[in-house]
Amino acid sequence: MPTRAPRPTDSSAADIALLVEGSHGDPHRVLGLHDGVVRAHRPEASAVRVVPAGGEPIPMSKVHDAGVFEAKVPPHLLAEDGGYRLEADYPTGSFSWEDPYRFWPTLGEVDLHLLGEGRHRRLWRVLGAHVRTHQGVEGTSFAVWAPSARSVRVVGDFNYWDGRLHPMRSLGSSGIWELFVPGVAAGAMYKYEIATAAGHVTQKADPVAFAAELPPGTSSVVSSSAHRWGDDAWMAAREDRPAVHRPMSLYELHLGSWRRRPEEGNRALTYRELAEQLPGYLVDMGFTHVELMPVAEHPYGPSWGYQISSYFAPTSRYGPPDDLRILVDALHQAGIGVVMDWVPAHFPRDDWALARFDGTALYEHEDPRKGSQPDWGTLVFNYGRNEVRNFLIANALYWLEEYHIDGLRVDAVASMLYLDYSRKEGEWVPNEFGGRENLEAVAFLKELNEVVYAEHPGAITVAEESTAWPAVSRPTYLGGLGFGFKWNMGWMHDTLDYFANDPIHRRYHHHELTFGLLYAFSENFVLPLSHDEVVHGKGSLLGKMPGDQWQRLANLRCLLAWMWAHPGKQLLFMGGELGQEREWRHDDSLDWHLLDDPGHRGIQDLVRRLNQAYQAHPALWERDAVPEGFQWIDASDVEGNVLSFLRMAADGSPMACVANLSPVPREGYRIGLPGPGTWHEVLNTDAIGFGGSGVGLGGEVGAVDHPWHGLPCSVALTLPPLGVLWLAPVAGAALP
Repeated sequence: MPTRAPRPTDSSAADIALLVEGSHGDPHRVLGLHDGVVRAHRPEASAVRVVPAGGEPIPMSKVHDAGVFEAKVPPHLLAEDGGYRLEADYPTGSFSWEDPYRFWPTLGEVDLHLLGEGRHRRLWRVLGAHVRTHQGVEGTSFAVWAPSARSVRVVGDFNYWDGRLHPMRSLGSSGIWELFVPGVAAGAMYKYEIATAAGHVTQKADPVAFAAELPPGTSSVVSSSAHRWGDDAWMAAREDRPAVHRPMSLYELHLGSWRRRPEEGNRALTYRELAEQLPGYLVDMGFTHVELMPVAEHPYGPSWGYQISSYFAPTSRYGPPDDLRILVDALHQAGIGVVMDWVPAHFPRDDWALARFDGTALYEHEDPRKGSQPDWGTLVFNYGRNEVRNFLIANALYWLEEYHIDGLRVDAVASMLYLDYSRKEGEWVPNEFGGRENLEAVAFLKELNEVVYAEHPGAITVAEESTAWPAVSRPTYLGGLGFGFKWNMGWMHDTLDYFANDPIHRRYHHHELTFGLLYAFSENFVLPLSHDEVVHGKGSLLGKMPGDQWQRLANLRCLLAWMWAHPGKQLLFMGGELGQEREWRHDDSLDWHLLDDPGHRGIQDLVRRLNQAYQAHPALWERDAVPEGFQWIDASDVEGNVLSFLRMAADGSPMACVANLSPVPREGYRIGLPGPGTWHEVLNTDAIGFGGSGVGLGGEVGAVDHPWHGLPCSVALTLPPLGVLWLAPVAGAALP
């Protein structure tokens, strides 16, 4: 006949019942040391002992058949801090551990207050998993926001994924659950086992995990940084003056497909390998910044990183978190800024990630008319919830501070701004005024930009916003959204449409190149030729160009030179500088072998020269965002497919750009100039070194006092076929 278990000494039977069924919101009230009694829950143990700091092991009595043990410990045997260890016997052996239930919370009252109000801008410092020494003991503290959970347990490889062993405590109305687990170190895998109010149990990755398991694994990983930054000079210098008044040419990069190692199974380069190769390449090519497609962990590789599951964890595909820090550090020390794609618009529905995190629509909206993104099958963040806004704004600061990222390119802003984005009638809910604007998202974006620019004035934010929403890159105090820059999607579409036409038809599309100047100074623009233009059947940039191979290459050279001279910062997706023939594939390398061909090598040499000349001439970037920095010379030569304009620096120094976008050379073509004297050919896309035919000025040309195009001087030029010329006055040339 079985022996009846002894009665628990001080805990109520109800508390014990809640504990063993995994529903107790405050396990520290039951477990640990209370009034001289130590209590532990070890379901599979045959025996458990208390080992006081000042005495021999004390056997514990089983007070519940589910494995609750307790023992009285004389006070004189306990250490001054109340410390003790526990021992347990299992069929596989015995082991000892520090009792997690003898430790105080690792979050303070101020942290809980700020978290509850949604104003803890650095919440990653208290939430997530932190390796630390707490009350003199090494271990890891876990904290997670799950306000509607019935209970939360931390599970991992340190407890055989058995949630019964480490239930967490609820820290009051904050919705935070916390537990310090001694002995857990960096590298441990874990999740949170959440019992919902409806009685379901699910395991979730940590929303504030700093590292994640290599996909297809979905666990969070305890992480601790040991990196020592060497980019102090860069970080101090970037705040010297606003980015809008600096040269900026961005090289957009997908980490996994820039270069691969075919001799090793076509694997992608690691962060460390990229740190060895990428900075030197960017310096050689003359780019000022690299823009990384999303680096936060994402389960689905073909999403290219735009469906994020762990917002605070760099993807483990290329190495541990500190290796990303090594890459950013190397780029900074080489003088290259780092912009990162950031995705606050939506997140995937994976049942182990953010979706219905605590059994409720915690991060998303309950109403699918607000919470479902129809284009991507994802969920939309609830920007009206203080804690969700706090999560996202803290995440933005996290990348800027913990990884020294210089800027955030915010993805899919248009989908955030409009309640009816990609939705049919009846599939969306109007705002309180009956409109289609998402007022909560607008308020979030304004707050985001205010916080970023206030706390990191040298950083930038860039909006991928494809509509005519006004003042995207204007300060919030002037009614704008507060971004530093906006992608000029209209320019991109019009320009690519124009260049896709055979030159014989371009006269009918002339306006596609001139129209953008009507609004070019309404925002601080970035001109994007991004990854989106070379996927999904759109073909490569070179593939969009008409004509035979020579004409295609010549047209691409014209496009690039036109872009670099046009008002706005430049962004070119990797491979564009090679004249990539095929579409981009996320799981394959760029076609570096193309550089064996002189035509493709000429494209690369041209991009290098464009960046060099661009940075050397303030006229091309100093007054990007004001009308005084641009003046048409002649925008009306429709029949000749020729356009010409001036760019002006703050001191009035000009650069003339003349584009002959027909395959016919033009002799004696006269354009107006602002001053007489010698003008130097800064760039000729038809130069033999770029793969062209060599038609042009031969170096210098003299402007004469002969008014033309409303300007006091002029010059007769030989325009190369499908060629772009840049001209600048030689030092000392007379200008008005």
